[in-house]
Amino acid sequence: MNPVTEDRAPEPLTEYAHRLTRRLRAFDRRHPLLWDVHITGFWVTAALIDYVGGGWRHNAHNLDVPGWLLLTLSLGLSVPLLWRRTHPRAVLAAMALFALANAWTGAALQAALLQLAVVYHIALRRPLRDLGWATALVIAPVLVSVARHGEGTWDQQIGSQLMSITVAALIGITVRTRRNHTEALEDRARRLETERDQQARLATAAERARIAREMHDIIGHNLSVITGLADGGRYAAAKSPERAAQALDAIATTSRQALTELRRVLDVMREEEQHDQPDLTPQPGLTDLDQLLDGVRSAGLPVHTTTHGSPTLPPGRQLTVYRVIQEALTNTLKHAGAGATAEIELSYEDKGAVTLTITDTGNGNRTDGPSRHGRGLPGMRERTALYGGTLEAGPRPHPEQGWRVRLHLPEETPQ
Repeated sequence: MNPVTEDRAPEPLTEYAHRLTRRLRAFDRRHPLLWDVHITGFWVTAALIDYVGGGWRHNAHNLDVPGWLLLTLSLGLSVPLLWRRTHPRAVLAAMALFALANAWTGAALQAALLQLAVVYHIALRRPLRDLGWATALVIAPVLVSVARHGEGTWDQQIGSQLMSITVAALIGITVRTRRNHTEALEDRARRLETERDQQARLATAAERARIAREMHDIIGHNLSVITGLADGGRYAAAKSPERAAQALDAIATTSRQALTELRRVLDVMREEEQHDQPDLTPQPGLTDLDQLLDGVRSAGLPVHTTTHGSPTLPPGRQLTVYRVIQEALTNTLKHAGAGATAEIELSYEDKGAVTLTITDTGNGNRTDGPSRHGRGLPGMRERTALYGGTLEAGPRPHPEQGWRVRLHLPEETPQ
């Protein structure tokens, strides 16, 4: 015998009942008319058996009721059940007429109890205030029967009928409450799932934007430096081979540095885990600023720096300052023209506040301002906005020539 079969616990009866109920409800949703026809057919058959078999005589107050009237009453109290779910109020009103005739003639057909099924559906599907007039319609035939035929006392007959109506209504209300609760839970689950998907999409978009900023800063800056070095090396090749060789060495160094940084960024995008640990080199900060400036100077752009205060910034703010300097100098290399110089002024203040100003003396007809559609200036603004700072970029005031970028990060907000 299979050991898996021996260890398997028997299926609980409640789970089987729940699964069967779900299947029946699913079948009912797919074929509502077929289900209604079967239920109605069952009760019509029961009513006709009561009429044909003479079972109605055991409860009748009048045994001389004509056969055609008994058949009409039996069908009138059972056939309308076909529409009990779609039009329960109209069905109860129609059945009430046959129930009054049933009580008046003294036939006392048991099919009159089918009104309770309609009361159940009114409590299940209609506003609860409809139960008031529904109770009145079901009680009326009882009053007629007691008044005309005088069997039993008023309180016994009315009390018994009220108890039956109450039970039917309570069952309907219970099922309705459970159904509403289940629908509310399902709706909440759907909304939570939608919200989860939206949060995942937002997180993905934010990560893509961050990676796009990083790749733009890395590729844009290093390619600009490489381009400047290549142009200088080409002009120096004929007159000074040694200078050309130095330019080629600088190009190789800059290329390797760019590849290292790109690998670090692309490692974040890997979906599958690798057996080897990825490069855990930290993001650049202010300690890497000298290396950045050396590369720019080697590309032919003289840069002068002035620092006020002590740099005590957290890594995130250091990265923002570094990337803004990198982007500004990259734009200067690309657009300032020959003979341009750049100046960087850094002012460190208390509690992480910092002010950065980068100016150049290049051509004033620049195209790297707000009108451009690249990633440079938007990327700098996005980084600045993360810390509630401001970023200004534009031509220097007349009569000065060149471009100015000014960054200000306010004090850190205590958490």
